[in-house]
Amino acid sequence: MLRSKRTSLSVALLLASSLSLGACSAGSAPGGQDGGAENSAITVALSGPPVNLDFTTTAGSAIPQALMDNVYQGLLRIDQEGKIQPLLADSWELSPDRMTYTFKLHPGVTFSNGEAFTAEDVKFSIDRVKSDAWKSSVKAKMNVVQEVVAVSDTEVKVVLKQPSNAWLFDMGSRIGAMFDPKGVDDLANTPVGTGPYTVSSWKPGESMEMSARTDYWGHAPKIKNATLRYFADATATTNALQSGDVDVVYNMQAPELLSSFEGKPEYQVIKGTSTGEIILSMNNRAAPFNDVRVRQAVMYAIDRKAVMDTAWNGLGTLIGGPVPPTDAYYEDLNGVFPFNPGKAKALLKEAGVENLDITFSVPTRPYATAVSEIVVSQLKDVGINAKIASTEFPAVWLDKVFTKHDYQMSVILAVESRDVLTIFNDPNYYIGFDNSTIKAEAAAADMADESGYVAGMKKVVRSIVDEAGANTLFLFPNIVVAKTGVAGIPANAVSEGLNLSAMSWK
Repeated sequence: MLRSKRTSLSVALLLASSLSLGACSAGSAPGGQDGGAENSAITVALSGPPVNLDFTTTAGSAIPQALMDNVYQGLLRIDQEGKIQPLLADSWELSPDRMTYTFKLHPGVTFSNGEAFTAEDVKFSIDRVKSDAWKSSVKAKMNVVQEVVAVSDTEVKVVLKQPSNAWLFDMGSRIGAMFDPKGVDDLANTPVGTGPYTVSSWKPGESMEMSARTDYWGHAPKIKNATLRYFADATATTNALQSGDVDVVYNMQAPELLSSFEGKPEYQVIKGTSTGEIILSMNNRAAPFNDVRVRQAVMYAIDRKAVMDTAWNGLGTLIGGPVPPTDAYYEDLNGVFPFNPGKAKALLKEAGVENLDITFSVPTRPYATAVSEIVVSQLKDVGINAKIASTEFPAVWLDKVFTKHDYQMSVILAVESRDVLTIFNDPNYYIGFDNSTIKAEAAAADMADESGYVAGMKKVVRSIVDEAGANTLFLFPNIVVAKTGVAGIPANAVSEGLNLSAMSWK
């Protein structure tokens, strides 16, 4: 029989969770030279604020960016090179038939509410993803799980329905987050996890403040108080850095302003990579994009290099398909649809829509605004008149475009790792791609050995690109500008969370 979970009330933890950063401004310690309390505080500028704190029911990247690694943790994590590393599980073994994972859990781990983390919580968390409690479409990644068995407090077996190459990696994403059964009543406002921080204050659309836990099971973070500030305007983030109001601008949305910081000793500029693709979405289920010829015409009409050079100062990577180079089944597919306005016009003529009017739902994000302007110009050159409809992000875009599929064309940064099947293997996803041509092949690839997985997934991705499921404009860079004194900033955005506990002042 499993030991019953213990509850402990920590006065120190309660005090820590009520701290305010107002008396400990990150901007008051440039370079961290004093070594005092100010050094333990930091302010990070971000864009795209979360609409709530519950990623189990709300789509988008903003919630897991703030909470994964900081508040929530999984059995494993994805490191800066995209490799799987232990976290709440010290180790794991895979059975010879590749259908049963046995995880050995790290002992002595507690949730921020004082509850012990045990194998029962692993079972609860995985079963909950498969239940109606989870609404987010990424929950489908857990469908391969047959059952979870808590063997002891520190050992758990996960039995799959069939072998899966993707499942273990996916457990490093939000679907692998571990929850306490007593901590899920108000996830939208009060997250409870095993991570190094608690959310001490949240002002929707403005900021989130986090306080380091005094009873954290792992290495104590050097940053004791962290503030995430959200800016709708990209220029405002750089102004805030220059004025000392923030210490780090993460995933900078104004690359044309980099020259203001490069070469200056008081700042550091980091140019990393990400798994985020800038995707020109076409509603495959709605006219005119339910005609593959029209989608293919859009592919030929867009000069992706010109889009990246004009919209993002040439920063990024042209990949030609919805898979980043960090994935084993990546293939350079830029040559499938080279820039060819003449061919675009011919396809539109063949489809009987030579003079086409469409609505372009553009989210209110800096990258989307910049990209949309040149895309509209290039489409006009082939006879597609795209009218921009500015769509407030995240609330309106998530409701209208993502949930209700009420759009013709849009553009979005798809940041989730290994999301190609999330996007294209579900006809109910907002893009509406007909997955009948890839479903069986994707399933076979997932069950195959490693070489079969890579070869199979390359075929799947090529089919998606051939059918012009969406236009992957370019791979988004991860640009960071920060005060010189900040160390440990993640250079690459290859996992969902922004790990604040890795940061410190020199």
